[in-house]
Amino acid sequence: MGNFFIPSLISFFLLLSKAESESESELIADLFALQSESKSGVIHLDDRAVARFLTSPKTPRPYSLLIFFDAVQLRNKPDLRLRQLSQEFALVASSFIANHNSTNPKLFFCDIEFRESQSSFSLFGVVSLPSIYLVGRTTKSLKDDSERMVQGDFTRFTDSLVDFIESRTKLTVGPIHHPPIISRAQTGIILGFLLIWSPFAAKKMLSGETMLHNPRIWLSGAIFIYFFSVSGTMHTVIRKMPMFLMDREDPERLIFFYRGTGMQLGLEGFAAGFLYTIVGLLLAFVTHLLVYVKDPKAQRVAMLFSIFVSFWAVRQVIFLDNWKTGYAIHGFWPSSWN
Repeated sequence: MGNFFIPSLISFFLLLSKAESESESELIADLFALQSESKSGVIHLDDRAVARFLTSPKTPRPYSLLIFFDAVQLRNKPDLRLRQLSQEFALVASSFIANHNSTNPKLFFCDIEFRESQSSFSLFGVVSLPSIYLVGRTTKSLKDDSERMVQGDFTRFTDSLVDFIESRTKLTVGPIHHPPIISRAQTGIILGFLLIWSPFAAKKMLSGETMLHNPRIWLSGAIFIYFFSVSGTMHTVIRKMPMFLMDREDPERLIFFYRGTGMQLGLEGFAAGFLYTIVGLLLAFVTHLLVYVKDPKAQRVAMLFSIFVSFWAVRQVIFLDNWKTGYAIHGFWPSSWN
């Protein structure tokens, strides 16, 4: 009897282990199927899928999930930037899949929408958006053990998301494959237009009748580049900063100046750039135009006006910097003036 029981028990555990292994392989196969059906590779989860892929399997799981929590009804709020963050999340997902097409690291990118999966939001304890959670292979409690991306890292989202993945999973994301700005069809249309237009352009260039021969165009371009430089527009474009924010306590109130060094709104830079542009234009006026005025009184009045306005503009910029950073900037006057 004992000789029969022990082999039967061993066979039972082998069958049980085989069944669990087949179940895990089925889950991985289903995840890869869902990933292939998605254009970007991001798997859309609902409450049923969360229960199947996260709560039902025993730990350690044979895969990890990186989940982006979304809410369609909040995508129009500029301070949350959910639509933009969702697109960048999909870009990182498609790049990761393309770079690891042969290695198969079993890290899947997913998203969950609030209206469809409110219980899943409660399961993770998500109370604010945007939120990204990494559910590792050994994660037991989704609320307590899942690793959440720090809220401050959503400013430079693509780079921060890559750093978050590589530091938590020890995987290499690889290069980000940005889509082309214009499609092949658009490129063909543009090239065809340039070929047709090139003879007329050459004729105008030789006759000196183009916009490049107009000094007003060069003057306007120089002023634009100056404003572009001093207003921090490149910082706003690269960091994709919003122009303004909505006050969470009062939705009808807009915030144009954000106090703190962690964020610079677009209108803040434009305001400082406008003040600096005034100073630059007055300086150009004094050095290039005022010197041709023959009346000394008119020169003095124009000079005093330029100095007064320039002093006021620079003082406003210093006041804004003091208010925003909390650091006081002041002039060092002679001690006898105090």
